[in-house]
Amino acid sequence: MARHKGLTFYEKKKKISKEMIREIFALFFYCFAAVLLAFVIVLLVGMKVSVIGVSMEPALQNGQEVLVNRFIYKLLSPKRGDIVVFLPNGNKNSHYYLKRVIALPGETIQIIGGYVYINGELLKEDESYDKIADPGIAENEITLGIDEYFVLGDNRNNSEDSRSGNIGIVNEDNITGKAWFHFGSDENIGFIK
Repeated sequence: MARHKGLTFYEKKKKISKEMIREIFALFFYCFAAVLLAFVIVLLVGMKVSVIGVSMEPALQNGQEVLVNRFIYKLLSPKRGDIVVFLPNGNKNSHYYLKRVIALPGETIQIIGGYVYINGELLKEDESYDKIADPGIAENEITLGIDEYFVLGDNRNNSEDSRSGNIGIVNEDNITGKAWFHFGSDENIGFIK
């Protein structure tokens, strides 16, 4: 037998172990979970709108970006105090409005002497809201239908909202979602109360 002189290379066959298979499946599982989580987040939030104007100050500032939860109102109805995002009268050519829900379906609302009355009783609100100078269409009692909401801006005397004829009562079908997180400057980042 002849012996080879010099370097020789032997190719070693690699075996696939059970541990390697587990690692591969774990990698696929985590990738799938990450994609699923990203999909759910986009489905739930999936929309960012800008605050236009000062009507929601001090809660939201002009130019702030707001994330919208588009999913929540598929399960639940808007509650009093929620900040909803909607297109007025369903007008797709309009910008999105952000306003606070004041009156719910089936309730009556009227603004008397600068204060909001729901079903004939004074609505207890945060004292930071200004007394309303112009009641608009709510000067007379309004009874909301089964899918209608009355919304106001937090900056009551600098807000175009349900009191004005071009916005009016907001139909549930025109509500895109609930504003739930805002960001802007470093000190203005957080969940919306």
